[in-house]
Amino acid sequence: MIPTHFKGWAIPGPIPPGATGLGPEPGPGETLDSISGRFRLFQLTDGHRFSTDDVLTAWYGTSGCPCARTVLDLGSGIGTVGMIAAWRFQGARFVTVEAQEASVALARKSAAWNGLLDRYDIRLGDLRDPSILGADEQFDLVLGSPPYFPLDAGVKSEHPQRLACRFEMRGTVVDYCRTAADHLAPGGVFACVFPIRPEEQSQRVLQGATQAGLSIVRQRPIVLREGEDPLLGLFLMHRAVDLPERFRNQTHTEPPLCIRRADGSVSVEYSAIKLSFGFPP
Repeated sequence: MIPTHFKGWAIPGPIPPGATGLGPEPGPGETLDSISGRFRLFQLTDGHRFSTDDVLTAWYGTSGCPCARTVLDLGSGIGTVGMIAAWRFQGARFVTVEAQEASVALARKSAAWNGLLDRYDIRLGDLRDPSILGADEQFDLVLGSPPYFPLDAGVKSEHPQRLACRFEMRGTVVDYCRTAADHLAPGGVFACVFPIRPEEQSQRVLQGATQAGLSIVRQRPIVLREGEDPLLGLFLMHRAVDLPERFRNQTHTEPPLCIRRADGSVSVEYSAIKLSFGFPP
């Protein structure tokens, strides 16, 4: 029997094939974890695991472009961002681009488990490679969670999957902006997450947008714990040529989103956001 509730929460959304026993099973060193409603995500036990950054990118992008029919997920990793977006956009078609074979293999298993194979095209390749996407491929919504740090910054994980998710092994936020701009449909939206501290990081996002001909229309700082300074930011961008000239150089900064209260409990707003993408509050 397929459960309808989890700890008092009524599970929303479709019933995927995997929930009826028709999907793939976790292999050695893999786990199968809840992500949106009854959708599940295959992850490596000791590899990269989905994070708050990923789910916020999916939420912000799908909220900022609620009528998307086509979606591109750049540097898609194990598929977290795309799977959440696919759960929210039941009729949309997806293309995802990821350079790590291990992550692509996991994403393909998740797509099969969730019943997405007929509308979910997972491509193995470097997003900077012009051959990975056709010149005429355009998308209403482009999503991206770029790596945050140059290779010469910080202590690096020895696990290759984790390393590439945080350090710029294959491109920077500038490359993500450029690829997004090249493949946005008229009026389309590019949504991404990136650090806003120190100030140099925030400037890198602005530089990437400017060089790609994008305008940052909205941004929202993220406070991981009440009382702390925001370290991350969510960004919504449009191609500048798609906007009225007066609107091309102005950005609306929304109030910070606080993830956890000072006592460590999840904030009311973030609980409501989690409900919006099918995750227990």
